[in-house]
Amino acid sequence: MEDKLHQFFSENDFDFQEPNLKHEKRFEQKLNKTKTRQRKDSWKLLSVAASILLIFGFYLGKNSQNQQLDLADVSPKMEEVQNYFVTAISQEIKSLETNRSLDTETVIEEALHQIEELEDNYRLFVLELNNTGSKTKIINSMIKNYQQRLEILENVLEQIEQIKNPNLLNNEIYI
Repeated sequence: MEDKLHQFFSENDFDFQEPNLKHEKRFEQKLNKTKTRQRKDSWKLLSVAASILLIFGFYLGKNSQNQQLDLADVSPKMEEVQNYFVTAISQEIKSLETNRSLDTETVIEEALHQIEELEDNYRLFVLELNNTGSKTKIINSMIKNYQQRLEILENVLEQIEQIKNPNLLNNEIYI
């Protein structure tokens, strides 16, 4: 057995010396090239998976939106009513935010909390609108809900004016 190994090494010319410096640099370059390829491949896979999830999410979102009716879906007049209230409420909230200060913070936060409660009630009305047949009562309740939100915001703006100008009320009384 030992003779066969000795014969094998003597017949084949093996280089037992250390490789030159260029060999090490080439080897490192090859290692770095394979790492970048693996990273590129993983990013491609992740981007494909993200695209599929995004498309699936849009599909689910579209199907869930198509199933729920809102006040605007009842009739064109109800759409106008809803648009009016939504724009009026958003304008009032913007003016609340511009008047926010340390003095008015608690009043504004209380009002926004009441608005959130009314929005939760509105969501319940939307669910009822989709599930029940008597739409007139629900539509009236939805409109009253919008009116209550607008009244709360208007009252808070009046309170803010009184907080900012306490003499305003006194001047109105004496005039």
